[in-house]
Amino acid sequence: MRVGILGTGDVGRALGTGFVGLGHEVKMGSRDAANERAAQWAAAAGALASTGTFADAAAFAEVAVLATAWSGTENALQLAGPVNLAGKVVIDATNPLALAGPDRPPGLALGHTDSGGEQVQRWVPDARVVKAFNIVGNADMVNPDFPDGPPTMFFCGNDEDAKATVSDILIAFGWPSSIDIGGIEGARLLEPMCILWVICGFHSGSWDNAFKLLRK
Repeated sequence: MRVGILGTGDVGRALGTGFVGLGHEVKMGSRDAANERAAQWAAAAGALASTGTFADAAAFAEVAVLATAWSGTENALQLAGPVNLAGKVVIDATNPLALAGPDRPPGLALGHTDSGGEQVQRWVPDARVVKAFNIVGNADMVNPDFPDGPPTMFFCGNDEDAKATVSDILIAFGWPSSIDIGGIEGARLLEPMCILWVICGFHSGSWDNAFKLLRK
């Protein structure tokens, strides 16, 4: 499978490395085709990794991963070109964070009656957007290892086939307990879960946290 990563930050690099580790070809895109962080990542990731612009990565992809800071997400999708993402699965790993200061956890830039996931779907209306990976830190996105067993990943989106594809990816990435919570409006619930994860990190001093749904 060909995977396009839109974004060169910690999340994009972690997921890109995860896809490469499973034998997929991965192109990491950024605003500048000569982006230094992308080049360093590709050199470390090996022969299956390459770099380019957002448009290059979007055109290359069979599955795209949106891993940008929220402030740059709309512009990144414009540069990627909605036509390049039409009909493709787009995994939205972003969170619409509003930063509150160095010693305070962030809040949400929007929520409750709208979500980042829904905005992403509106910005690329012909793509098949699935919200996933946004409720855990990048260090635990691939093969999460916790003493009490694998945590739970929740995901949502409007296209059933796209969600089936993402479910398969989650299983391959070490998330056997993944739960589909419905349409893309479910991002209104998942994005506040990111804030809860951050608050737990602030209070505990540890960022190795994840959520697990327990059943009787």
